Amino acid sequence: MSAVTVPTESTWDRVRTYRPPHRYLPIIATAALFIGLFGVGGLRYEGFSDPQVLLSLLIDNAFLIVLGVGMTFVILTGGIDLSVGSVVALSTMIAAKTLEMGWSPYASIGAVLATGTVLGLLMGLLIHYFDIQPFIATLAGLFLARGLTYLISVESISIKDPTFMDLAFRTLYIGDYYLRWTAVIALATVVVAAYVLARTRFGRTVYAIGGNEASAMLMGLRVAATKVGVYVISGFCASLAGLLFALYILSGNSLHAIGMELDAIAAVVIGGTLLTGGRGYVVGSLLGVLVLGIIKTLISFDGTLSSYWIRIITGLLLLAFVVVQRFATRRQA
Repeated sequence: MSAVTVPTESTWDRVRTYRPPHRYLPIIATAALFIGLFGVGGLRYEGFSDPQVLLSLLIDNAFLIVLGVGMTFVILTGGIDLSVGSVVALSTMIAAKTLEMGWSPYASIGAVLATGTVLGLLMGLLIHYFDIQPFIATLAGLFLARGLTYLISVESISIKDPTFMDLAFRTLYIGDYYLRWTAVIALATVVVAAYVLARTRFGRTVYAIGGNEASAMLMGLRVAATKVGVYVISGFCASLAGLLFALYILSGNSLHAIGMELDAIAAVVIGGTLLTGGRGYVVGSLLGVLVLGIIKTLISFDGTLSSYWIRIITGLLLLAFVVVQRFATRRQA
């Protein structure tokens, strides 16, 4: 007696009916928006579809990518860090001033990273152990860091150190195209952060705190160390972003990075991270930065629109993503 052959669903039918998990939908939406904007630019402007335009997005926004990584950790716990823009400015001033004083470039880099990390640690301790709202604690950090930049100098300080100049212009060639090492550092930061959030106990605790801090404590998770740790990471990323910004602009100035913390928050939210915490990915934040960058590039290629349109479009996008997040969370509830 021959065996009965049971018809099976074809691979194409499985692909056609596949629905991605809800947690990936924000990233998919941001990626689709980026691809759509790039496609519009490619159809409308000559030269926009050149691969170097994409690589230039990474070069021009390397510091914001790193800043967005640190902000993602903080927002995932349900917090906020308003100090990062001022820490970027302080980092450029420390780097420029110490190099002007004759410090070794590596000692200068160490001083910058240590300063940002210590500021993040102090804010994390205030937030957790003194139960101060993140908005207030990091607002104090914003004023402190910005004030320290004026204390160092009220004038712009140029960076002329040969080692810094070499780092600023060091290039990785990919065929006929190129990528600065600052962009490579930014991408490496994204990879490390994605691994930490996805594959380590610390990362899982970050998500647990954002989901429900009380439940995380009842589960015996290290809530205190993790909450302080995310602000340490944010401070470190802000100082690293400041170094990348100093390499990008080759100067220190107390007026650098005013409002950059808002750009970082906007990129993280556009990338799909919930402001209430518990859900989001650093890859989404990377896409959010690229969306903001491609908007600037589109306006630059157009040549007839003023720069204030960047703020208007960013505000509209941010509002749209926040509204979509609210509807999505209500529906799931």
